[in-house]
Amino acid sequence: MHRRDFIKVVAGSAFTWPLRARAQQTVLPVVGFVDAGAADASVARATAFRKGLGEAGYIEGQNVMVEYHWLAGRYESAPTVMADLVRRQVAVIAAPVTSAALAAKAATSTIPIVFGVGEDPVQLGLVASLARPGGNATGINIFVTELVAKRLRFLHDLVPKATRVAVLVDPDNAFNAKTTLQGIQEAAPRIGLQIQVFNASTAGEIDGAFAQMAQERPDALFVAPDTFFTSRRVQFATLAARDRIPAFYAIRDFVVVGGLISYGTDVADMFHQLGVYTGSILKGAKPAELPLLQSNKFELVINLQTARALGIEVTRDLLSVADEVIE
Repeated sequence: MHRRDFIKVVAGSAFTWPLRARAQQTVLPVVGFVDAGAADASVARATAFRKGLGEAGYIEGQNVMVEYHWLAGRYESAPTVMADLVRRQVAVIAAPVTSAALAAKAATSTIPIVFGVGEDPVQLGLVASLARPGGNATGINIFVTELVAKRLRFLHDLVPKATRVAVLVDPDNAFNAKTTLQGIQEAAPRIGLQIQVFNASTAGEIDGAFAQMAQERPDALFVAPDTFFTSRRVQFATLAARDRIPAFYAIRDFVVVGGLISYGTDVADMFHQLGVYTGSILKGAKPAELPLLQSNKFELVINLQTARALGIEVTRDLLSVADEVIE
């Protein structure tokens, strides 16, 4: 080979090799992230998830791709989304809500699943035990339904004269609605509360439930923990203010936009932990050997401005135990 031709070959190889290397580098592991909320209402949660991934050494767009799916309350679409993720063999499925976690577990026994659920994951059939999950799934238990009795007690402390309490659940989120009602039916009689159940699965049905409550005139409203309800938190705050009904929620997102009071898990912390566990699995950890994490951050949040508008005097005792008071 002539020297000139050899130089051309070497130069050509030097030019094409980086292109091939870059092409290979773009093949990144894909995480399928499936949440029941709406994208515009879940920015902080996605940010917390990415922060957890980062702490595990994974930066979105650099060494991992995250494919976001927002169900926006359409729980029935979860199996279709999961079937597509399984067909494309994503590296990990992150399912920070019960409906998505159950759909993922039904769709695959091999792809790792990291979930966040408010109910008992053993009862749900997601894991064999909390210490040793034993399958392809692990995650975080955020104690949504276990806190029902405590929420009712806080509601009673805030509105001690309330005896008739409306409970709003989403029947499309069937397991959550069932366990919430079970907890309420056990706790309410001990506090001296009478319960009336209302159902809503769409924005229109939320309007309808409030219209019905306006006729029934309950003393207070207990809103079941539900991702779709969270996506409609401004609607809840507006309707509760219009009808002057004290409403209790499961997470602070409602109180920030004008809701009265909430008590529950620090949801951002749950998404952060979800990201950390997802990163651990991407590094090679096996879900079967990663013990279930349990939430240890809970927050009582009170909106004093809303309380004043409703003519409710928040006691010093209640204010003293609040983690956040919104003026």
